[in-house]
Amino acid sequence: MDRIRIRGGSPLKGSIAVGGAKNAALPLMTASLLTDETLTLVNLPDLADIQTLTRLLERHGVGIAVDAPASAATGRVVSLRAREITDVTAPYDLVRKMRASVLVLGPLVARCGQARVSLPGGCAIGARPVDLHIKGLEQMGARIELDGGYINAAAPDGLRGAHIVFPMVSVGATENLLMAASLARGETVLVNAAREPEVGDLARCLVAMGAEIDGIGTDTLRIQGKERLHGAVHRVISDRIETGTYAMAAAITGGSLEILGGDLDQIQAVEKVLGAAGVVFERTERGFSVARANGLHGVDVMTEPFPGFPTDLQAQMMALMCVAQGAAMITETIFENRFMHVPELARMGANITIHGASALVRGTPRLTGAPVMATDLRASVSLVLAGLAAEGETEINRVYHLDRGYERLEEKLAACGAEIERIKGSE
Repeated sequence: MDRIRIRGGSPLKGSIAVGGAKNAALPLMTASLLTDETLTLVNLPDLADIQTLTRLLERHGVGIAVDAPASAATGRVVSLRAREITDVTAPYDLVRKMRASVLVLGPLVARCGQARVSLPGGCAIGARPVDLHIKGLEQMGARIELDGGYINAAAPDGLRGAHIVFPMVSVGATENLLMAASLARGETVLVNAAREPEVGDLARCLVAMGAEIDGIGTDTLRIQGKERLHGAVHRVISDRIETGTYAMAAAITGGSLEILGGDLDQIQAVEKVLGAAGVVFERTERGFSVARANGLHGVDVMTEPFPGFPTDLQAQMMALMCVAQGAAMITETIFENRFMHVPELARMGANITIHGASALVRGTPRLTGAPVMATDLRASVSLVLAGLAAEGETEINRVYHLDRGYERLEEKLAACGAEIERIKGSE
């Protein structure tokens, strides 16, 4: 397996371009199942998760072509066309690699009247069950049975609109039911819907495809179902998690970066927390600049659904607090088991004590390089941040997690002065 080696201590200086949002791109790709016409996505990132979903969609009969971008700023342009759905089964060997694969469930049932999708199973950062997806589709008239680890869904007469109240905020369930409702008969109302920017991006794409959706950006979505949707061209929003990660990279190294394409409006909660810690942001024509002012100060953080502090930046924030003055309490409210990076940070000299769903971080003057192991996507990049700030050499193992969510990470950081390299290993 590949490893990443970092020699820390170099302040980052320069500019880093943010790519298209992985968490927006995945549901957008599954939206191609809703029409027999072409859906063209601009600024689609080139990541391992995108490749996994590409293989699944091709199994369903989607033709996928990578087009030449008009310019470097455009990002990858990918056209998807599901002229005919040739297979309604999403097998375990693909779904197990990425939980977002379950997002094919709603579109397949809505368009074909049936679907057989593997249960995603557990996850390193928590169970993340799909019961809200299933209950919502049942309210829309689907008959669902769980058999042999698969969700067998049938709606031979099509789906019908329903009034669905989520007992808790779920991004995946909101996206799945939003897509299903776009082809259902009548009106569907989703109450307590997720408000994440990626959900809004999906809704805007569906509107471009002919869907009728009110309440985009709010916690109540009203969808008037249509008999069919048509093709469209849609640009994927920038990745707010990548944006926040690189902002913290500048802060943890004491450097100064311009985040090209970064959208501060998407990370207002992050900007507020980092501002309290001593990090300064300034909007530019191309995005924003970020640097720390006079040292770093410990601040308390609690993860929350959007517009709160995102769980996908919790590990990175913890790495930053490891080198701050004073103490910080970081509380995780979204997923269980999301502190697996703590023992690895401790190997580098971090002073962290876990109390249930909270971690007390006492800042230390410096971290020390060490061999560490990545446990999940966001934990792996937190170790990269720690390595950038640490004295000596850090070697990060199992970095295939990084390739799921960060495109050309080493190249981008190296261009800004980081001493970082990828060491290729045998599979």
